[in-house]
Amino acid sequence: MPYVAPTSTFHAPDSNANRGNEAYNRFLLIVAGLGGLLYGVDVGIIGGALPYLEATSHLNASQLSIIVAAVLLGSVISTLFAGLLADWLGRKPLMVLSGITFVLSIPMIALSHGYGPLFFGRLLQGVSGGLIGVVVPLYLAECLTASKRGQGTGIFQWLLTLGIVSAAFIGIYYSYRVEAVAKVASAATVLTFKDQAWRRIFWVSLPPGVLFVIGSLFVGESPRWLFRLGKKDRAYAALLRSRSPQQAEIELKEMEEIALAVKIQPSTGKEIKDSLLRRKYLFPFLLTCVILFCNTATGINSIIGYNTSILLQSGLSDIRAHWGYALFTCVNFLMTIVGMTLVDKKGRKFLFILGTSGIIVSLLCVGGLFLKTEKLNIDCRNTIQSLVGADQTLNLPFNEAEAQKLLTASGYTGNEVQSNRASMTVIYSYGDFTGATDFVRSDDPGVAPIQITRAGCVPTNKIEAFFKNPFANLDAARTAPLKINRAYIGGVPNEGHGWLVALGLYAFMAFYALGPGVCVWLALSELMPTRIRSNGMSFALVINQMVSTTLAGIFLPVVSKYGYSSMFFLFTGFTVVYLLTVTFFLPETKGKTLEEIEAYFEAPRKA
Repeated sequence: MPYVAPTSTFHAPDSNANRGNEAYNRFLLIVAGLGGLLYGVDVGIIGGALPYLEATSHLNASQLSIIVAAVLLGSVISTLFAGLLADWLGRKPLMVLSGITFVLSIPMIALSHGYGPLFFGRLLQGVSGGLIGVVVPLYLAECLTASKRGQGTGIFQWLLTLGIVSAAFIGIYYSYRVEAVAKVASAATVLTFKDQAWRRIFWVSLPPGVLFVIGSLFVGESPRWLFRLGKKDRAYAALLRSRSPQQAEIELKEMEEIALAVKIQPSTGKEIKDSLLRRKYLFPFLLTCVILFCNTATGINSIIGYNTSILLQSGLSDIRAHWGYALFTCVNFLMTIVGMTLVDKKGRKFLFILGTSGIIVSLLCVGGLFLKTEKLNIDCRNTIQSLVGADQTLNLPFNEAEAQKLLTASGYTGNEVQSNRASMTVIYSYGDFTGATDFVRSDDPGVAPIQITRAGCVPTNKIEAFFKNPFANLDAARTAPLKINRAYIGGVPNEGHGWLVALGLYAFMAFYALGPGVCVWLALSELMPTRIRSNGMSFALVINQMVSTTLAGIFLPVVSKYGYSSMFFLFTGFTVVYLLTVTFFLPETKGKTLEEIEAYFEAPRKA
C-alpha cells in the first residue's frame, strides 16, 4: 500500500521553509567538502613528512614502504566492510565513526617512537580514509536532491585535491624551518628538529578531522536508509529537511516503487539480486575490475606519496623538492576542475584516451631521465663489506669525506660522480631475507648514518617471514652473516635535471587529473548495472586498494635495487594496458541512460 504522509506535516511552502532547505543543503555540501578534505589529507600528508621520517626514524626502506602503504592497507580493510557497516550502523553514525578514527590516529602517529605504533597509527588513518571514501558519497547520493548531487560529488572530489595541496604546503613550511635551523645549528640539532618536524606535520592535520566529526553530528540520517528499515515517518521527515513537502512525497513514493521493483522488504532490507554470471553483468563487472586495477597501476598513489623523495633524488634541494611537490598538487587541483568542466562536453572515453596517452609519454620521459643518471652508478660492495662489524651490523655515516673514500677505494677516476653531491643506497641480506636502505645524500648536513641490523631485515616470527619470503629459512637467517649484495654510489644530478623530472611529473599529474582522475568513478558507476552495483563496486574497489597497497609497499625496495627508472617503466606498461582497454572495450556513456548502457553489454553488436 502506498505511503501517505501525515496530514499534519503538509503546509503550503513558504520562503522561510525554502530558505531552511537551502541552508541545510549548503550545510550538507560543507560536510561533504570536509570529508573530501580529510580524505585528501589522508593521502597527501605523508609526502611532506616522509623525508624527515626517513632521516630520523632509523627505519629501513622496507619498513618505510610499509609505513606509507599502511594507509592503503587500512583502506582495503575498511572498504571491504564499509557497505555492510553503513547498512548496519547507518550512514550518519559511520561518518562520525570515520572522523573519530582519523582524530585518534593523529596522536598515535605523532607521539610514536618505533615501528609498531607508527604502523598502527597509519593503519588507523587508512581505515578512516576508506570509510570516508565510501560513506560520504553514498550519504550525499541518498540525501541530496537530484539537482544537487552532481554539485555534492564535485565538491567532495574538488576538496579532496585541496586536501592534498594543503598537506604539501604544510610540508613546505617545515622545509623552510629545517633549512633555517641547518644554517645556525649543529648536525645533531638539525636531526632533532627533523624529528619534531614530521610529528608537527601530522599534528597540523588534526583540525579538519575535528571539524568533520562536529559537522557529521549535526546532519540528519539518510532517508533511504531509514526507509529500508521500515521507518517511513522518519524517512519522510528527513526528506523534508532538504526538500519541499511535495518533493518529499514524490520521492517517498518513488522509493516504494523501486523497492517493489527490486523486491526489497522495507522491514528487513533484504533484496533479491540477479546472478553475476549473467553476461549483461559479468562483462561490465570484469571491465570495471580491469579499469580500476590499471587506474591504480599508473602509479598515481606511489608518485603522490613519494613525490618529495623522487624530486630530492632527481637533483632538487630539500626546499625546492617541497615546492616541487606543492606545485604538483596544485596541478592536480586545477586540472581536476578542467576535467570536471569537459567530462559532459567531450565525453568519458575521449578524456580516458587523452589522459592515458599523456600519462604514457610522461612516464617514459621521467623514466628515461632517471635511467640516464642511474647508468653511472658505481658498485662499491666489496669496500662496504669490509666495513661490516663483528656483530654483523653496519653503521656508516655518509658525508663528503666518506663518499670520497669510497670512490677512491673503488678505483673510480671519472668526473660524473662528485663526492660533494653523491647519493648512496645499500642492498644487503641475512640468509634468504633481503633488505635495502633508502637513498642518502652526502650534501645533506642532517642525514642519519646508514644503519643495517639483523632486526631491520629478518622477521621476528614465521607468519611475518611467510609474507616476506615464503621459501626462506628463518632459523638460518637468524645466525647468517650480513652480506652486502650491492652498494651503489651515484651522482646527484644538477638542479636543471631535477626540474626536468618535476615537469615530467607535472605532465603526468595533469593528464591523470584531466582523464582517469575525473572520469574513472563516474564512468564506472555508469557501467556497473544497478542491480549489482553495491556488491560489484565493493569488490572492484578492494582490488583497486590492494593494487595500490602492493605498489606502495614494493616501491622503495625496488627503487633501491633497480633504480627509479624501473618503477616508472613498470607504471608505463600498466598504463599501456589501460589505454588499450578503454580504447577497444569501453563504451561512451555520455548522454546514455543506464538502460541503454545495460543493453549495450547484453547485445554489444547492436550498439
